[in-house]
Amino acid sequence: MMAKPASYRCNLKCDYCFYLEKEQMMQQPAEKKPQPVATAEQMSDAVLKRYVRDYIGSQDTDEIDFAWQGGEPTLAGLDFYRNVVKYQQQYADGKTITNSFQTNAVAINRQWAQFFADNNFLIGVSVDGAPEVHDKYRISVNGKPTFERVKHAISLLKEFNVQFNTLTVINDQNWSKGKETYHTLKALGSEHLQFIPIVEVEQHCQQSNSGHYSPTADATLTHFSVPAHGYGQFMTAIFDEWIKEDVGRIFVRMFDSMLATWMGYPASVCVQAKECGQAMVIEANGDLYSCDHYVYPANRLGNIALTNIGKLATSKQQQRFGSAKSTKLTSQCQQCELRALCHGGCPKHRITPIAGEKHKQNYLCASYQQIFRHTAPAMHLMVQEIQRGGVAASVMPLLANMDAH
Repeated sequence: MMAKPASYRCNLKCDYCFYLEKEQMMQQPAEKKPQPVATAEQMSDAVLKRYVRDYIGSQDTDEIDFAWQGGEPTLAGLDFYRNVVKYQQQYADGKTITNSFQTNAVAINRQWAQFFADNNFLIGVSVDGAPEVHDKYRISVNGKPTFERVKHAISLLKEFNVQFNTLTVINDQNWSKGKETYHTLKALGSEHLQFIPIVEVEQHCQQSNSGHYSPTADATLTHFSVPAHGYGQFMTAIFDEWIKEDVGRIFVRMFDSMLATWMGYPASVCVQAKECGQAMVIEANGDLYSCDHYVYPANRLGNIALTNIGKLATSKQQQRFGSAKSTKLTSQCQQCELRALCHGGCPKHRITPIAGEKHKQNYLCASYQQIFRHTAPAMHLMVQEIQRGGVAASVMPLLANMDAH
């Protein structure tokens, strides 16, 4: 579950941000919404305390991770997170509590870095590659570039020995620059990399009268969206750099998940899983939504002040949302030999109509096929190495030797 303590508020104004539009929905008068929704730009102490207590109490695992996102979570303020830690200690009940924190990093100073270090937060830093690419969209509210500020923040995290990873949005500016992006992130010191393709339709193409996300049949994509083949080109370029010398040293979330699937384990990334619904969002006002990408009125599960968080998370509404991923596939997708590696991808990207099909195809289907086919030989070798008792990194000299011949 991801918590958004500052809701949609942000200190950047990224053109491609899908969450900035939530301001209109959150501030809409309650009587215009399918269900009454309290508006809040900042999570109150009462909501925070209830969330921490109930989230810990709803799980029977020994380790519980809290994920803080936005908008921009630093806008909630340092004292807010001091209270987070205080309530986590109060309600831990012997369980190990961890925190992950996704940020644009521009507000991180020595005080924040010290707090993260003292409380063992894992920080995800958003950075889109080289300065000229990053600064195209990731600009401050007053129009200033942010790459150098992000670079400085990362240096502070390293100075204070704070664990961090990077999250990169693949858009119309960087999809053809996979190799350069990879080396930029390496140079920044990132050892855990996550890449997310941006696929957004123009707002006027969304049929939202019912409160559902429902793109029209002729929906046009935003100018910053990645081309349908661009995601595949980007990720295969990343793979080709990674496989040369970084297996076992640098970790790419998608490749980790793919290897797990090749080994017969469930995918660790929701996009590649058979069902979704495991990435719920709690908004600043205590409202729970089915998914980070589905914060729409129809996907509101309820409010934790009125209903137990465990009950909301396991509700029939959420179960239907999760299973829809596997039940609403095109016949083309159902018959695909690569289906087990992606299960149709993210449902929000299923926007391509196909003649004679009831459901829509994933816009990124061609990219997924390219990624899975391109990486299959190396993945197969990794599986063999691991099954023999070795490690995945052993494939690097093997592949280098094969390339030499």
